[in-house]
Amino acid sequence: MQDIAQIAAGLAGARDLYGALRRAGAGLTEAEAGALLPALYAALGDTPEAARLRAVDQGLLACVIRAGAGFAAVPDAGKVVDWLRASDPAPVFRPEIAQVRHMPLLTDRTPDMPAYSDRAFDAWFAAQGVDYGLGPYGEKRSVYRAAQFADAASEERRMIHMGVDVFAAVDTPVHAPLSGSVVSVVYNADPLDYGHTLILRHEAGGVRFYTLYGHLGASLPRLCQPGQQVAAGQVIAHLGDWPENGGWAPHLHFQIMTDLLGQTSGNFFGVAHESLWDVWQQICPDPNLILRLPDGAFG
Repeated sequence: MQDIAQIAAGLAGARDLYGALRRAGAGLTEAEAGALLPALYAALGDTPEAARLRAVDQGLLACVIRAGAGFAAVPDAGKVVDWLRASDPAPVFRPEIAQVRHMPLLTDRTPDMPAYSDRAFDAWFAAQGVDYGLGPYGEKRSVYRAAQFADAASEERRMIHMGVDVFAAVDTPVHAPLSGSVVSVVYNADPLDYGHTLILRHEAGGVRFYTLYGHLGASLPRLCQPGQQVAAGQVIAHLGDWPENGGWAPHLHFQIMTDLLGQTSGNFFGVAHESLWDVWQQICPDPNLILRLPDGAFG
């Protein structure tokens, strides 16, 4: 391994600590990659760079280092994806999205569409004459400019959407696509956050993974509690209205996580750094592995 003091010196004044850590990981063995972050903290001591690193998710930093060293950012992510491809999930919505009228909602490519956070969206969407609107995974969205979409390690805003958004009427039931257990039921109250939020844990051939359901209604705590077992097809929530869902047009943000990283408070990142998209795709693979929407559903 390169001398730790030299690596630490290379972080001094770096505007993008994620990029610097990725470069520092190059050539490391898997064991060395796992040991790098603690060694760096010891070498950095009480410096601004150490404070910036400690202020962000430590699990994400570990994933970035692993990717820089040429290893899977999440060791078991591939197993989860393979298991999901072979699975038979229940529909999250009924009637199923593919069986009724639906349309893609592309935030920066539909000029007349109000922003999802603009109450004028409701009337616009009702005029489209569809049952569901679909916001795609991997879309770069300029709407994410608030402080919660930035962090101390980089000046880059997180702007790449890691879920699939399904717009529908308030109180539309949401069904569990897979059996699992409830990890958390939390109200994330910050503006433009998830509002009522549910995270479920699932098993993929002995490997754990998670699904997140954001922008839910106030019925959530009556339907789900931490530790509860849920069955595939069970109603687990309803779509929330503006005052309870974070300040968005009624929709579900649905996301898969192969690792919860350091997030233990019932929330999780919903958008990714563009420069780290290859890493984030392993942490949060395509939700269509579960939703099974048809080709062309997103335009």
